[in-house]
Amino acid sequence: MTVDEVTAIASSALFLVIKVAAPVLLVSLAVGLIISIFQTVTSIQEQTLTFVPKVISIFLALILLGNWMLTELSGFMVELWSDFSRYVR
Repeated sequence: MTVDEVTAIASSALFLVIKVAAPVLLVSLAVGLIISIFQTVTSIQEQTLTFVPKVISIFLALILLGNWMLTELSGFMVELWSDFSRYVR
């Protein structure tokens, strides 16, 4: 196994992590921004106000996108393990 192959595997793994995590992080960012604007407008500065909606929105995003996320991850693992004999030599 050459350095180029290891670099290619690491690169595709990092890209997969970014691709899988991005939707959930974007949902959290959007909900946080909306709640922050709401807090600014209403002058409510309660720290727990941001926590519950973010947790609920992340939970819903995981429910909706979980199947896609697991399919992407398992596809990567199947691809990685199918070429295992090439990596061992």
